Amino acid sequence: MHNFWENLHKFPRFLITVLIGFFLTTFEPIFKLLTNKKKKIIFFNLIITGITILYLIIKRMTESN
Repeated sequence: MHNFWENLHKFPRFLITVLIGFFLTTFEPIFKLLTNKKKKIIFFNLIITGITILYLIIKRMTESN
């Protein structure tokens, strides 16, 4: 029973390291992309365009007549 509680106390640290590793692995290509100025401008334009399109779609979907 002592091993069970010992393992249970280790779980939050394991969960945090897994989540940090996931985000670092996921966003590493984006960080490499942002080193080039031309690609950075294109990336931010795409992000802003995507957010604007999603906003307009959701706004029109929720309009009531």
